[in-house]
Amino acid sequence: MPMTAQPISSAPIIAAELHSVSRIYGGFAALRNLSATFNAGSCTMILGENGAGKSTLLRVLAGLITPTRGTVSIFSQSPQQQRRRIAYMSHAPMLYDELTALENLNYFARLYSVGKCACVGSPEMALRAVGLDPALTRTVGQYSQGMRQRASLARVLQSDPEILLLDEPFSNLDVASAHQMVELLADFRTWPHPSGTARTILLTTHQAHLAQSLADRTITMLAGQIASSTEAAA
Repeated sequence: MPMTAQPISSAPIIAAELHSVSRIYGGFAALRNLSATFNAGSCTMILGENGAGKSTLLRVLAGLITPTRGTVSIFSQSPQQQRRRIAYMSHAPMLYDELTALENLNYFARLYSVGKCACVGSPEMALRAVGLDPALTRTVGQYSQGMRQRASLARVLQSDPEILLLDEPFSNLDVASAHQMVELLADFRTWPHPSGTARTILLTTHQAHLAQSLADRTITMLAGQIASSTEAAA
């Protein structure tokens, strides 16, 4: 009886991994012996009360802070070695109010260029991708909160990241603007990358209902640890 060839299954690419990570500030542990793996192409929603460690987790992955104990890897290297592949959007928009959106993005593009990063994209294209007109002459200080969030997202998207870390991206947005943000992120996941690696998103939020359609995994944090991890229904 002839044998049937079995399909060869390819292992998922690990985009980010934490092993027994703790981050301690004085007598307070923001992260406590946390281990987690995030596959390339996944979108993970991170929930938890204030102080649960959500923002610290993103900052550790971004390489902005180092663990007190444990190891963090981005595509099998340290976050600092892979920083060009990561983009981080914090609570604050990190934009200069006295500049236009295009002037802001041009400024940050030059900062990338100083480090000879080849990943800098077009500021004009990044603004159009989030629904903003690059020719708009209003300064960012005159923008609505929704427009500021979109300009902030354009700032991080112009670096063409493979891993996008978003800390409360729906904060202070009205319902319509929040849904537009979700649509933008869903579209971002489909963008091809020159490396061939699928885009990976990790986002924190207090508004789980907004990102449910986007996330394929939901993590709930409690006191610096992962209390639960749930995969989205297929």
